[in-house]
Amino acid sequence: MDHQISNTVRQARPKKRAHRVSCKRHKLPKALSVVAALVALALLSAACGDSNDNDTDSDASNSTGSEDLSGTTVTLLTHDSFAVSPETLEAFTSSTGIEVEQLASGDAGALVAQACLTAGEPLGDVLFGIDNTFLQRGLDCDLFEPYESPGLTNVPDRFELDSQHRVTPVDFGDVCLNYWIDAFAGDTPPPTDLDDLTDEAYKDMLVVPSPETSSPGLAFLLATIARYGEGYEDYWAALRDNGVSVTSGWSDAYYGEFTVGGGDRPIVVSYASSPPAEVIFADPPVDNPPTGVIIDSCYRQIEFAGVLAGADNPAGARALIDFMLSETFQNDVPLNMFVFPVNTAATLPPEFVAHAEIAEDPFILDPAEVEAQRDAWTDRWVEIVLR
Repeated sequence: MDHQISNTVRQARPKKRAHRVSCKRHKLPKALSVVAALVALALLSAACGDSNDNDTDSDASNSTGSEDLSGTTVTLLTHDSFAVSPETLEAFTSSTGIEVEQLASGDAGALVAQACLTAGEPLGDVLFGIDNTFLQRGLDCDLFEPYESPGLTNVPDRFELDSQHRVTPVDFGDVCLNYWIDAFAGDTPPPTDLDDLTDEAYKDMLVVPSPETSSPGLAFLLATIARYGEGYEDYWAALRDNGVSVTSGWSDAYYGEFTVGGGDRPIVVSYASSPPAEVIFADPPVDNPPTGVIIDSCYRQIEFAGVLAGADNPAGARALIDFMLSETFQNDVPLNMFVFPVNTAATLPPEFVAHAEIAEDPFILDPAEVEAQRDAWTDRWVEIVLR
């Protein structure tokens, strides 16, 4: 996820993943991932110690059996926002002998679109970064071969959206409304759910990224559809009448019109991980985040990895999938991609423990429904909000 405080790094931010114009997950620009990697290494070393090395050895070798894969290469296709500490992938190579070559391909939508064009003759062995808003498209393209990793033992069933195990859940994040705490220190309390946003008390307070050009914008639209069904049209008409502002992307909303960037709107579509990010990257340091999360507004995004059908190194691909579920990898993703690990044995950074709240009952729609209706929903949204 994209988060930070530093003005220098803010200017380097790319737009979030989206479909159509700048088709995902969900994450950090390159400048920020370097900073986050250094922080993550220190926390990972202190929290995990030598036990994670043992975990890596066992998890990464589960799918290889007696086959010696030393000296082989696994090509990992990702979106541009994929980031882990260099030492993490080095640990995989150390335990298996398999080198990892990464090929980044734009945002999540572009990644899936390109993979569909080469289905059966893939450019790599593993694809990481397809989320539940594009999952059905990837399945319909027959991108993946089934593989049930033994690492799923520690992954709750709610993250496994494909019963055939063509994809493996790796991380998740919640797109939620965030608010500027000090803006609600007076008589008006912060909103508590989606219903509140149509109240006159919150007129001209909300800024959202467009679902046409922004992944979190699409997720927020899906949250309203999950909440109101066909009534989502009336809801958005009410938001329009209550002064909602629309930007092309998440950065424009969060660091433009939202209070944190000097704007005058104290409510924004962002992430459940935004408050810990505000603490981690605060300069000067702060003990508590200036933002809060409206937990009853959250839409769940789950990211998956899968072994590509026709891969040159399927055994190595399965080993890498196993490794992505290991504690070594799972402990590393929060501070690099600002998402949450799916492995229940993973250790969250202290800032996440102190300042991030995970929705117990987030909104989520069936991937098949999203694939079938996405264009119609966004086209109708444009008619209602931008007419």
